[in-house]
Amino acid sequence: MDREEIVAKLVECMEGVFDLDDVEYDDSLSAADIEEWDSLSNIRFMVAIEKEFGLRFSNGEIEALGKVGELVNLIQSKLA
Repeated sequence: MDREEIVAKLVECMEGVFDLDDVEYDDSLSAADIEEWDSLSNIRFMVAIEKEFGLRFSNGEIEALGKVGELVNLIQSKLA
């Protein structure tokens, strides 16, 4: 799966979890940029991503993430 496909699926997850109509993706996007992104929705978001991509993330991997672009890189490395 290439980066564009990962981003497209990630945006779908974001729109579903955060109940948004049109997320404008950028690698520098973070929780601070989305009003609906709080600690509870972060858990729901990570679970949705794990289900969508068939992956599991450790707590350390999740805590190390600061930007959505880093999440894309992590997903890409796990799928490789």
